[in-house]
Amino acid sequence: MMHLLSPAKLNLFFHVLKKREDGYHEIASLFHTVSLFDKVSICLTGEDLFRCSEKKLETSQNLILKALNAFRQKTNLNHPVAIELEKNIPIEAGLGGASSNAATVLWGLNELFEKPLPLIELKEIAQTIGADVPFFFSNGCALCTGIGEKMEKMKIPAFNTTIVKPNFGLSTPLVYQKCEPKWVDYRETVRKFLEGKPSYFNDLEKAAIKINPNFLEFKNKLSQTQKVCMTGSGSAFFCMGNVDSKISDCSYYPVQSVLREESSWY
Repeated sequence: MMHLLSPAKLNLFFHVLKKREDGYHEIASLFHTVSLFDKVSICLTGEDLFRCSEKKLETSQNLILKALNAFRQKTNLNHPVAIELEKNIPIEAGLGGASSNAATVLWGLNELFEKPLPLIELKEIAQTIGADVPFFFSNGCALCTGIGEKMEKMKIPAFNTTIVKPNFGLSTPLVYQKCEPKWVDYRETVRKFLEGKPSYFNDLEKAAIKINPNFLEFKNKLSQTQKVCMTGSGSAFFCMGNVDSKISDCSYYPVQSVLREESSWY
């Protein structure tokens, strides 16, 4: 059985630039993988099997199964497999857990069947599954533009942070529906990160607050002692600095930045 780690990601900054005619949004965001991992196990078996530690995720809509089907369509390799997912990344948090799971399964299947596809074709399959899925085939740090599928490899100093997830989630489609895009020169934001003067922010925070006013109160409590920023479409925040005191009704995940070596997974 093959065992793989499936990392969470943070959006260290997040510009929402404009809404496209197809309903998606143009973004510019600095993605980085961190050391909060789901665990994916894959092996050949007598019949297909998918199990998850969080039973409500065992549905036909799970991106893991979409990744499996897409891989089979591309390769015609249909031998039954068993896939098990140990879920540690919280859902509805903006941490990219589902996208990471899909990418990890694509990588794992390709290894299991002795690499029938080059990396570029795995990325092409990933893009058909979800906008964030191709990112996990990067080195783990990338400027993502378009709807998130266009990637430019980046390198910034390693960091430690704490992810804080409140006991409520947010709907990604609803957050985007409520957001107010604004076109800016995102290269200026990138330059600050490369110079070691990062500016952490997320254009989707205002939309999240509109949907759930308790979200602002939650952020204000967190930001009393450190710089905090929402990741993705929420509801998780990351805190840059020491988290000396904890508030109730949320979960804390101390993490550090991680990267992927070119010939291996995370």
